[in-house]
Amino acid sequence: MEVNQVYTHEFQFTQEEVTRFAEVTGDRNPVHTDPAFAAKTIFKRPVMHGMLGAALFSKVFGTLFPGEGTIYLKQSLNFLKPMFPDTKYIAEFTVKEVIKDKNRAVIETLIKNPEGFVCTSGEATIMNVDKIKK
Repeated sequence: MEVNQVYTHEFQFTQEEVTRFAEVTGDRNPVHTDPAFAAKTIFKRPVMHGMLGAALFSKVFGTLFPGEGTIYLKQSLNFLKPMFPDTKYIAEFTVKEVIKDKNRAVIETLIKNPEGFVCTSGEATIMNVDKIKK
């Protein structure tokens, strides 16, 4: 890993996956799962849980960048724009700091919508003894 290194990952979640996330977490707010209810809100359609979108960060860190063996230590999150089921998003990871003596990195985490606007922003601290070496 190097400072300013960027990794991107395209993803989307279906309405069925949003509904399953609602069941697993117990957050059954109808703005996420009921199209008739969501139609009466400012969003006009169901929106994804912010934490479902951010959960993608865990997948990327643990399996893709930097990959297996990564320990997720810290994450800040800002939910800036709604995210919708069945829409493609880009998650963007930019290495801000590498702390080699602790096998850690600080990474900016962003999710951008198809228009390029940031929906979710934050910063993660991860550790990986095999991929972030002294």
